[in-house]
Amino acid sequence: MSHASANHLTRRGILAAGGALGLGAVLAACGDDDAKSGGSDSSAGTSATSGPWSFKDDRGTTVKLDKVPANIVAFTGVGAALYDYGIKVKGVFGPTKTADGKADVQAGDMDVSKVEILGNVWDEFNVEKYAALAPDVLISTMFDSAGTLWYVPEASKDKIAKLAPSVGVSVYDRQLTAPLERVWELAESLGADMKATAVTDAKKRFEAAATRLRAAAKAKPEIKVMAGSASAELFYVSGTNLSVDLEYFKSLGVNFVEPPESAKKLGGGWFESLSWENVDKYAADIIMMDDRSQTIQPADITEATWKKLPAVKAGQVIPRSAEPILSYAKCAPLLENLAEALEKAKKVA
Repeated sequence: MSHASANHLTRRGILAAGGALGLGAVLAACGDDDAKSGGSDSSAGTSATSGPWSFKDDRGTTVKLDKVPANIVAFTGVGAALYDYGIKVKGVFGPTKTADGKADVQAGDMDVSKVEILGNVWDEFNVEKYAALAPDVLISTMFDSAGTLWYVPEASKDKIAKLAPSVGVSVYDRQLTAPLERVWELAESLGADMKATAVTDAKKRFEAAATRLRAAAKAKPEIKVMAGSASAELFYVSGTNLSVDLEYFKSLGVNFVEPPESAKKLGGGWFESLSWENVDKYAADIIMMDDRSQTIQPADITEATWKKLPAVKAGQVIPRSAEPILSYAKCAPLLENLAEALEKAKKVA
């Protein structure tokens, strides 16, 4: 992605660049910074197996229906989170299947053969198929403060909006625990059994993982962690600001590489873009690499400069879910993996 295209801040351009960390850079840059979304203290509304349903989302919008939604359509990652709470969606949009037909990492444990896939890539959303599902509600995440629904195409958003009300969960400039709580509240309102053993055990596991990560970070404050993402032309280094996972990890004491704000300007404040020749700009002992399917994975990086990095040579490279599936069951392992990496890490940079 050229500087020129970055300045135009097109979301398609950000994706084409290899799924740069955060992906919502353009949304953050184009959004109204003063239009703050509702926080995690927003009312979750009512829940019941029958009767009226309401939910106040992170835009401050309250959706009210005569009954609990049965025909739910969601961004793939949101559908995967709801699935972990026992709520199944009828349709999804966003990365769902890989080129070989397998479930995308963002699909979690969903059986992707049993959901209607309305769009699998950026700017793809079959409005006719959506209408045929007779949707009760559409649910997605939001990467800006203006309430832009993630993966809902700009060109067809008005048509989509007329077919069903929407719910937005913000993953912009807040810590991971906030959207986790919101999806919990949403699942509960949709009729999920939040006292089920699997659900309560997952939350306990997450809390234990957070304690472990805090202890690991405190024990090795000298270990520097870099969050990276790879495309064919560029390597992206994410700052902790704006990203729900990195902001949370930082709050637990993890010592991250932090590109200066001036360097992140072209990335909408999310990341700094480096040529592969300059991939060694920052010293890092552990590298967390974006695991999304639109990015190049560590095993497939052939650049000699990458292979010379101390963390790479030491085998201290781990995956990072840059768009976490917002259930405790899926987020607990993210904390555990980073904690384990810190516990085992040697100072190499």
